[in-house]
Parts: sequence; structure tokens; C-alpha cells
Amino acid sequence: MLQILLVGAGGFLGSVLRYLLSRWVHTVLDNPWFPYGTLTVNVLGCLVIGFLAGLAENRLVFTSDGRLFVFIGVLGGFTTFSSFGLETFSLVRSAQSLAASLNVGLEVALGLLAVWIGNVLARLV
Repeated sequence: MLQILLVGAGGFLGSVLRYLLSRWVHTVLDNPWFPYGTLTVNVLGCLVIGFLAGLAENRLVFTSDGRLFVFIGVLGGFTTFSSFGLETFSLVRSAQSLAASLNVGLEVALGLLAVWIGNVLARLV
């Protein structure tokens, strides 16, 4: 039960941070034609998860509960794109280029397809 609460609390914080940062970027840039807020959140999330994963590997700074709170909770709430980036990086680093390429292609293609299907279904209801 503690693990679920850690992920949930982290997810709450990450989601709030995503909302605030994305809104701030849109306000500062005042340019509605491109989703700069989402781009900022996704790139920052990838930078942070890469840095923290490096610390976790090299310095063992996270307990298993700490990893749940930060990696799954906070960063998962902030952006799932960071998890996608880390998983793809891990595949490339372990010389699984085909799996990494497949992951990128499937995530993007199936994600866009799922959005389109969901949109079509919503119009039918």
C-alpha cells in the first residue's frame, strides 16, 4: 500500500509541475501555433530522468521506494515521454538497435493512430 501512495503522491506533484511549467512557457512565449509548453516538459523530463538514472546507476542514491516516488510518480506524472526516452536509450545502449527503432516507430505510429481512432469513436457516439 505504501508503494501505491508513493507513486500517487509523486504523480500528483509531477502533474501539477507539468501544468504550471507548460502554462508558464505558453504565457512567456505568447505563441499559440506550436505546443512549446509540451515540448519543454518532454525535453526537460528526459533530461531529468537521464540525469537521475545515471545517479541511480553510478552512485546508488535511490532506494526502491525513492525510485517509485521519483521515476514512476513524479516523472511519470510530469511526462511519460521521459520513460519512453529512458527505455529507448537503454535499448540503444545495450546494442538492441532494432528493438529501440521498433519502440520509437510503434510508440509514435500507434500513439497517433490511437488518438485518431479515439477521435473517430467520439464522433460516432
